[in-house]
Amino acid sequence: MELVDIDWLKEAGPGLPRVPVLGVPVDENSSYEPGAAEAPEAIAKRLFWAGGNPWTESGANLSQSGLFSYVGAFAENAEDTFVQLSEATQWLARSGYRPILIGGDHSISIPILRGLSKVYGDLSILHIDAHPDLYDDFDDNPNSHASPFARIMEEGLAKRLVQVGIRTLVPHLREQIARFGVECFEMCKEDRLPQLNFDGPVYLSIDMDGLDPAFAPGVSHREPGGLTTRQVIDLIHATAGHLVAADVVEYNPRFDIGDMTAQVAAKLVREAAGVMLKEALSRGRK
Repeated sequence: MELVDIDWLKEAGPGLPRVPVLGVPVDENSSYEPGAAEAPEAIAKRLFWAGGNPWTESGANLSQSGLFSYVGAFAENAEDTFVQLSEATQWLARSGYRPILIGGDHSISIPILRGLSKVYGDLSILHIDAHPDLYDDFDDNPNSHASPFARIMEEGLAKRLVQVGIRTLVPHLREQIARFGVECFEMCKEDRLPQLNFDGPVYLSIDMDGLDPAFAPGVSHREPGGLTTRQVIDLIHATAGHLVAADVVEYNPRFDIGDMTAQVAAKLVREAAGVMLKEALSRGRK
């Protein structure tokens, strides 16, 4: 597994694909079962495999040279990785790349958004999850994987946060949703799949437990009653023309069944890449 950092990325320069996939093997901020740190390599193995298809549903051929590939993973040190992620995502965005980060736990979204917000001042977030991850301070850890979007909204890293798939609200989280003006679509409501309209750059954050465990059993926090794989793909396609970066997090290989969740995660990464490439290629830029 290639280890990457900001210096490595700058040296690679023009040799990077238009949509680089980078692993973030950290789960130090997980509140329950560890194992998400093992996810990047498992997902990467499924991005291109003998039984798969390199064409995305949006019509991109990901096997074309220079478009899409897994370039490596950051070192397994959460504190240093956070600094590296901020610097790397800022540099990638300024250089015209559209990165996809595969975690790892959901705390990685904090440094990623810190970097991207310096490039995209009017960023919106589409967050797919069973949990809103808005706890003010979970288990005395402000960087908990249950708290990233509280930090993100406190720091003003996004102008809009849209959450889909939510089915674990408690009173404190409802207060946080109101505090930050979050557009939260609960699975128990009729509008659980909203008609999405974005007027600027979008960051996509997919927690694999946003899907129902029937489709993605390999997660630490299984929560029945979630989204189907088809629904998540449709949500990804709804960002077409705006998607600039993404993360796919909280896959735990220790709880997977026959690599089912790894295959679903890889499919979602490919579909996000296809949406990004369609936009990037139409503008004739990286």
